Amino acid sequence: MSEAARSKGPKPRLSDADLSKKLKNEDAYERRLKKLQLRMLAIQQAYLRQGRRAAIVLEGWDAAGKGSLVRRLSERLDPRYCQVWPIGVPREEERRRHYLARFWGRLPEPGTLAVFDRSWYGRVLVERVERLASQAAWRRAYGEINDFERMLMDDGIRIVKLFLHISPQEQLRRFEERLSVPYKRWKLTADDLRNRARWRDYAEAADEMFHRTSTVEAPWHIVPSEYKWYGRVTAIGIIAARLSDGVDLTPPPADAAIAEAIALLRQKTPTAASSRRARSRSRAVPGG
Repeated sequence: MSEAARSKGPKPRLSDADLSKKLKNEDAYERRLKKLQLRMLAIQQAYLRQGRRAAIVLEGWDAAGKGSLVRRLSERLDPRYCQVWPIGVPREEERRRHYLARFWGRLPEPGTLAVFDRSWYGRVLVERVERLASQAAWRRAYGEINDFERMLMDDGIRIVKLFLHISPQEQLRRFEERLSVPYKRWKLTADDLRNRARWRDYAEAADEMFHRTSTVEAPWHIVPSEYKWYGRVTAIGIIAARLSDGVDLTPPPADAAIAEAIALLRQKTPTAASSRRARSRSRAVPGG
């Protein structure tokens, strides 16, 4: 695909997202979630059999539901073949290298999925807004990120990128909930409040990020997450659709030789009922 063709694709904006979308009730949520989780399990097994790789990139507002999405996404998956990477502030030794360097070691191996809870897009979001990177550095990063993702895709890694979107009002409500629930307080930090104060700057940065890095092969998907149930199943649905596109999810047939061996073992293995009868007869015989 040519450079011009790659650069084309959907250019979403935060204002395009309909935050009023929600599910009818909890039953509808549970049904859709179970179906999607089983779909993801089939996808994971297909990727494992076929040696495929995928990177799932999650960005979004603080308290938008990235953590709860990761839990539901991975709940039925085999954890040996799904790695979740929570991306925080880079360590001191990581700051001395190119910002993309710390992600090379976290890329998925053949047959696995890698989920990034925040990602390399921090350069053009938090590092841009908080002035942790120079303007020249974060402006240069759009091209670097596009090149980075193009290398990954050319090497066979499928990329899915989602941004979980909520309103400032809903974010405040969730902050208050976290403060009131003891086991959720650890999630709320002073950084969350500082970031909220620069909401408009982050929104501007996000829209430019979508415009500059949403491509045909790796488009951005803005997920309305004002209502948690809707956001979760919508996000997992997008991931499942992107990862299954063009992939044969048909389970392999049973190996005939193994099936025959199992049948022979069954013939030679006493049933539980016959074992109980044998033990009963043994106890009934004097000295048995």
